[in-house]
Amino acid sequence: MKKLLLCLFAMIMPILAQASHHETEADVRALAKAFNKAYATNKVEAYFGHYAEDAELYFYGQRQDVSAYHQEWKAMMAAGGGVEKNEMSDLKVQVMAGGNIAIATYFVDNRTRSPDGKVTAAKAFETDVWRKMDGEWKIVNLHFSEIAATE
Repeated sequence: MKKLLLCLFAMIMPILAQASHHETEADVRALAKAFNKAYATNKVEAYFGHYAEDAELYFYGQRQDVSAYHQEWKAMMAAGGGVEKNEMSDLKVQVMAGGNIAIATYFVDNRTRSPDGKVTAAKAFETDVWRKMDGEWKIVNLHFSEIAATE
């Protein structure tokens, strides 16, 4: 009887682990969409609420400090700038062993307006590393790579 229970347990554990993996993937997929929606709709605090305090960000050729980036965005919004478009596509999520780290990758079609009215459009590929800390998912690393326009 003991052997039978051990065999059943051994058969059920991978199924439970896979179910948990799919739930984590769905959670991170929803978070990545909410993160990009907050950005697209200029909800500054909601957008920055997805970042860990010490997140490492890389875009436009250099590392960015989260708190400085946050202040920059608040100032830009207050001066009349903002995001006009931020559409993501081809979202893929990979959950790492243990289920507390996930990587989301996707393409972005973005258009941003500066306070002086200048509009900048970019297509890019983004990678977000999400980590579950104290029961909450946060972005700990973000890498945004602009895709050069083809002629």
